[in-house]
Amino acid sequence: MTAELLDWLNLLVRWAHVITAIAWIGASFYFIWLDLSLQQPSDEKLAKGFAGDLWAIHGGGIYEVGKYASHPTPMPTRLHWFKWEAYSTWLTGSALLILLYYVRADTYLVGNNRLIEDPTLAIAASIAFLAFGLACYELIMRTAIGGTVKRQAFALVTLIVLASALAFELFAPRAAMLHVGAMIATLMAANVFLIIMPSQRAFIAAIEAGNKPDPQLAIRAKHRSTHNNYLTLPVLFCMLSNHSAFVFNHPHAWALVPMISAIAALARHYFNVKHQGRDRPAILVVAAILFVAVAIGASLTKAQPLAAATGTVSQTQVQVVLSKHCTSCHAQKPTFAGYATPPGGLVFETPADLIPQAARVISSISTNYMPLANMTNITPQERAVLVTWVSASD
Repeated sequence: MTAELLDWLNLLVRWAHVITAIAWIGASFYFIWLDLSLQQPSDEKLAKGFAGDLWAIHGGGIYEVGKYASHPTPMPTRLHWFKWEAYSTWLTGSALLILLYYVRADTYLVGNNRLIEDPTLAIAASIAFLAFGLACYELIMRTAIGGTVKRQAFALVTLIVLASALAFELFAPRAAMLHVGAMIATLMAANVFLIIMPSQRAFIAAIEAGNKPDPQLAIRAKHRSTHNNYLTLPVLFCMLSNHSAFVFNHPHAWALVPMISAIAALARHYFNVKHQGRDRPAILVVAAILFVAVAIGASLTKAQPLAAATGTVSQTQVQVVLSKHCTSCHAQKPTFAGYATPPGGLVFETPADLIPQAARVISSISTNYMPLANMTNITPQERAVLVTWVSASD
């Protein structure tokens, strides 16, 4: 009963996380588009303090949107603040991290042949990893290390590469890739909490006090907001890691994750440039070429395939391996603690159950993705039995 309730809670929090993430990403994309798409306003609007405006149509309605160079006079009595989209996304993401990776740390967080094998220590390392990543980012942004935009970009890429290398040494592969995304998401949420919101509050406070707002407040907030915009696609890539076992189980996954993340940010740059009226498809073409190059390079440097099992593999041999290493989780009624239903809805109680999922079985077994963290201590020979039999039966 407890395991089933945990699954329902996991579903609820995951659902909330996706919904709030859509809202946050949508707001980020919209406001960057809006800011970059503003046109020179009329003389009448310039006299009223407008810096730019645009017209748009959506949902059967025509909208007029304008941005003030500083602020309107008088100030509106009601001003909407965009903050809870970011906070809710980070909070629900943290709850998911706890529910899945901390509550089941021995299954999902601790990896085979990693620096940390104790679940409790792994949880502590996870928290420290996220906190240290944020500290490094703020050090970059608040010191001469990030004194220019180019320095910031270089330092941030370096931080993500080092974080990825460390994560894959500390945690199980899937958890490692997710932690890179969680670190980036933490930087983004911190940008809102530590910089964007305080800057905007100070900006409004100056206006209400009858003082001229410091323009650096708006510039600082916009700068961090732009960072968040470029980091959005890398975060999505990492957060969808469950669908990319071939990436996080690659022997050079620590390098693949930041490389693909950088390509995603480059693709985002194309759209930001396009919003400014400068259509440069070459940027998108370069991003596509780089992605294909990384994919080909990763395919050529992947781990050596398992050696085929010696002799003829029988169903009896396969059943023995299944019973020993698979059916405790992948059964109609799992016996492994914490599972009320088989993960992914996949049932592997008999050799015949493997055939419909042949491609997934071969990939998961040959890349050491399954069993998770190799908790059952499956041997290379036993892996070869499964892969050889499924390959011959497919």
